[in-house]
Amino acid sequence: MTPLPHLGPGSCRDTPRTESAKRAIELVRDALPLFRAGRPILKPDGVDVPVLYLNFAVDRLHYNPGSRTPLPKGCPRGERPESTEGIAESVDAVLREARVVEACEFREPENCWVVPVAWESFIILHVRVSADGREIVPDYRLTEEIRRHGG
Repeated sequence: MTPLPHLGPGSCRDTPRTESAKRAIELVRDALPLFRAGRPILKPDGVDVPVLYLNFAVDRLHYNPGSRTPLPKGCPRGERPESTEGIAESVDAVLREARVVEACEFREPENCWVVPVAWESFIILHVRVSADGREIVPDYRLTEEIRRHGG
């Protein structure tokens, strides 16, 4: 029988606990009213809108400017608008209607929980939370991208 590979500190062998998962869900639920839309990012095949919490990006929301609604995670392609006018306000309205899904997943490589946020029947955001469920983990790459482009 082949032994299991060694799992280092913070691995799934010792980190995930239902208490910390519940704490992560509650944390995102409490923070959700403070989420706001950042400056939309035009892409060749659509629009992404950074979602900010305390001036850090937590995730990008894929947006359909034609219907003025979010696209589900995994579906980043939509229309490219002529202008980004009104998109941030529209996304802020979506965020007011959004809700936290009562479950989360653990991502071992990042050593964090991922709490899904839904709007209507779509999952629109994946919010990362520390393994102990006590801190929202920013999307550092997206935060840096926003800062580089004057957002």
